[in-house]
Order: sequence, then structure tokens, then C-alpha cells
Amino acid sequence: MHLPRRTLLAAATAAAALPATATPAAAARRTRTGFERLRATGYAQLDGRRTGIVTNPTGVTRDVRHVVDVMHADDRVDLVAVFGPEHGFRGTAQAGGSEGRYDDPATGLPVYDTYLRTGQRLADVFTASGVDTVVFDVQDVGARFYTYIWTLYDCMEAARLAGKRFVVLDRPNPVTGRAALGTVLHREFATFVGREPIAQAHGMTVAELARLFNGEFLAAPVELETVLMSGWRRTDWYDASGLPWVPASPNMPTPDTALVYAGTCLLEGTNLSEGRGTTRPFELLGAEGIDGRWAAAVNGLGLTGVHFREAYFAPTFSKFQGRTVGGVQIHVHDRDAFDPVRTGIALLVTAKRVWSGFAWRADQWIDRLTGSTWVRTAIDKGADVDEVVAGWQEELAAFRRVRREYLLYR
Repeated sequence: MHLPRRTLLAAATAAAALPATATPAAAARRTRTGFERLRATGYAQLDGRRTGIVTNPTGVTRDVRHVVDVMHADDRVDLVAVFGPEHGFRGTAQAGGSEGRYDDPATGLPVYDTYLRTGQRLADVFTASGVDTVVFDVQDVGARFYTYIWTLYDCMEAARLAGKRFVVLDRPNPVTGRAALGTVLHREFATFVGREPIAQAHGMTVAELARLFNGEFLAAPVELETVLMSGWRRTDWYDASGLPWVPASPNMPTPDTALVYAGTCLLEGTNLSEGRGTTRPFELLGAEGIDGRWAAAVNGLGLTGVHFREAYFAPTFSKFQGRTVGGVQIHVHDRDAFDPVRTGIALLVTAKRVWSGFAWRADQWIDRLTGSTWVRTAIDKGADVDEVVAGWQEELAAFRRVRREYLLYR
């Protein structure tokens, strides 16, 4: 894999203006988000700027006030617009939906829809809003196919086209920033679930991703600034942050969901249910006609850190709505040892072997999720888990080398 390099704009190095720090003992540390640190400066980086913010329900303070409400009430900020991503600013839309253009009842601010807008079309939205600075504050979950990081990418490119300054307020990667895992996207498979060649589980924060996008992928760099966290380390799980968890989307109810999502979301590329329409999306998986043999087969692989329970459930919407299906519930008992991507591959391999009804989605969505044809074709040829995982290691090693240049935390 070839990833071109170029020097970032000097403005991008403004990340160093607010360096991340951490105390020696995890128990004594308190993670402060980029927003908390920005507010502590009196919003110095927004002084005199007509500001718009890209955010959703996850953009909250430690006491769960929304940052839009906090900024709107503060005379030190000239907040003039809100930009809503997939699911909307207030989070009322399901997957594949948004809230459209409206005025926010709580603040009176105009809310613009960014969903499925890219390039000049999105740049025109920023221009029409009258902002000169676009702020991004959204909680990510650490997986390439989670669309908010591509909203970040699209908004950076649109801000560049519109001549706007771009400020990213950092938040934790809830599943740690220890390592990048899994397949690396091939550009011919680029969609909104993966625009550029990054790993399936990228192991980065949104500020680190913004720097990576600016340095490697945008047509030209945007004027970028990042406000970093303090008190966060790469080995920290979300519960170490002391921050409240707000569902990052309707089917991401808990950090436990985020833990498995980078692997079990691959079931979206099949005719199996990935648990949408249940209280444990991406943890409950199954289909009509599956029985206890699937749980037995995947348990028999001896995957580290995880057990699989035979389970039956009836989704209230999405695949198999209102019908009882059989399958597994995934139970992670050692999250430090757990590999979500390898687990997702193991679930695909074993489901195909034990259930005669297994099929890929007709639109080959699995190739969009994995970023190439490799996973699908290897499994169809009878490859085992080790053989499938071995097929992406060279590309992953190349991505890891590039990734290291953009990491901001220890």
C-alpha cells in the first residue's frame, strides 16, 4: 500500500498549543475533553470568530449538558450555526437518515444537514451559514466504517474548499488507542463507510485522524487546529475516562457495543442479523435456521478473551423483524486479550460452515465494509480464520507505519 506524504500546514501543528498531559496513577487521572480544555481558555481559539459546530448528542460536558447549549449561553463565543451528521444533531434519525434543515428549538440556532453532502455541495452549506470557523466535536467508536469519522473528513475537505478554518475538539477512542487492527481499505471500494485506506480498527482519536487526513489524504491541507485531551492514555478504556457515555448512534448504546463493533459489524454484509432491533445490537447475532452448532463451532476455535452463548431473539426492526432467530450472544470476558476483527472473521467462517442458508448480501456490501474482495473470496474458497487474517498483514503493517507519525498521546 502506498500512502503519499506531505508536510502539514503550520496551523496543523497548533495541536502542540494545548499539549496532552497525564498524571502517573490512572486512579488519579481525570480525562478532560478537548471541549473542556477549550472552555478553560475562555474559548481563546474562537475569539472573534463566527463559529459553526459539527456535533450530535455525544457532544456533552461531564455533567451531560450539550456543548451547543453551553456555548450558546456564553457571550465569549459567537456561535451562529450547527451542522448535523447522520442520525442528526439531536439524534432522532435511525441509520441512513438525518434530521434535515431546521431551527433548534432550544437555542434558535439554524441547524444544517451534512449527511450525504460532500465536496462543493457541502462547502456551499458552510458558505451559506456565514461561519468562518467550523468546529468538530463528535464521539467516535474506533472503527473505519463508523460514518462520523468520514463526516470529519468530508467537512475538512469542504472547509478547505470554502476557505474556512477547522478546529477539532478531541475525545477518547473508547476501545483504546493501543493498535490498529484488521483490513485496510482499497480506494476502489471507497464509500461513506470508508473513504480512505485506514485500518478497520484504526486505534486513533478524532484529532489524530484529522491530522492523518490532512497530511495524507485531502487534496490540499485545510487550516487545521486540534484541541487535545488531558489525562488520557492510549491504553485507557472508556470507563477509565470518568466521562458519561451517550449513545453515539441509536445502535451504539454502550461502550460494550463499541468493543465488539469493529468485528461484528461485518455481519451487516451477510443475510444474518447483526442485532439491530434488539437491546444488544452487534452482540446478538443470528438468523432463522441457526441453532446451537454455531456457538459450539466458534467456541471451538479458542478465541482469546471471548465466549459465545447460544441465543434466540426476535428483532423489533431491521432483518427478521418480529421473527424468532437463533444464533449467538458474544460475551467478552477479557477485553485486553480480545481481538474484535479476528472475532468477526471467525463468526463469518463458522456461520458459513454450520448454516446452509448463509449468504453474502447481493450488493457485495461485505467488500465495502472490509475494503476489498479478499475476505469474501477467501471465505468462499474455504479459508480458515488464520488464512483470512494473514491476507491483510502486509497492508496493515504499512498503515501502522504511517499512523505512528500522527499519534498525539502516549
